[in-house]
Amino acid sequence: MPAPTPPAAADRPARRLRALLAGSSPVVAAGVFDATSARLAENAGFPCLHASGGAIARAEGFPDLGLIGLEEMARRIDTILETTHAPLVADADTGYGNALNVQRTVRTFEKAGVAGLHLEDQDFPKRCGLYDGIKVIPTPEMAGKIRAAVDARHDPDFVVIARSDAVKAEGMAPALDRCQAYLDAGADMLFIEGVHTAAEIEAVGQRFPGPKLFNMAAPGEPPPLPLTRLGALGYRLIIYPADAQRVAIRAMADVFAAILRDGHSGALKNRMSSPAERDELVDLSTYMEKSRHYGA
Repeated sequence: MPAPTPPAAADRPARRLRALLAGSSPVVAAGVFDATSARLAENAGFPCLHASGGAIARAEGFPDLGLIGLEEMARRIDTILETTHAPLVADADTGYGNALNVQRTVRTFEKAGVAGLHLEDQDFPKRCGLYDGIKVIPTPEMAGKIRAAVDARHDPDFVVIARSDAVKAEGMAPALDRCQAYLDAGADMLFIEGVHTAAEIEAVGQRFPGPKLFNMAAPGEPPPLPLTRLGALGYRLIIYPADAQRVAIRAMADVFAAILRDGHSGALKNRMSSPAERDELVDLSTYMEKSRHYGA
């Protein structure tokens, strides 16, 4: 049997992500945590997806405290990529260990079809960047992990994003110094967590005019600066890691409360998808046609 034909260079996920990032406007990436949320985001028109480690941990029943490992994350990412075509940026937490673990993480995600990932400089076990008690590893150690990630990728377009959580642990100035070391180690893009005010965002943009990721971490709140200004400051990728999951949590809580209260979910009928919409989302008609074709 002949070997499968590799995808054309222009269709590789990393190449498609690079093309998006080279555009004139910031790339907005929907935060997804399973195949259903990913397909809904793609159907809505998002050009890029972001697999949030925190959202995936919560979907598995755990808080965002480094309790989800590489294998669990990779399994969830596989299900997302089975059903979507948009390039996916993965949250790789700390790389799940030292520099050697980082290399395994990069190879695992790249092989799955991920277009890029971000690695953070927190100590293990990490915790959500919004929580207190964050600790970061020494700068040289993190720079070594970035070099390991860059060396491990097979596709030179695979995007390695260095995330620093040092603003909360050490202050703005030390965090920015760290980020320069991460760029020197080969990172393609910076992600500085804990930068929230317009003044902070401007300061980072002036220090690092190259490509950066901005975390829109306050669902339901307008950004401190409009997307056009973020783009002008070099924020090329804008992620929304928690929005969809937080809405889904509230919606599910509401329907369960209605069932217990009323014995049915009629009070939320207008908020539900129709059975046809639900089945279209999972491509039922294609599966039914295959079933007829194969006589299954």
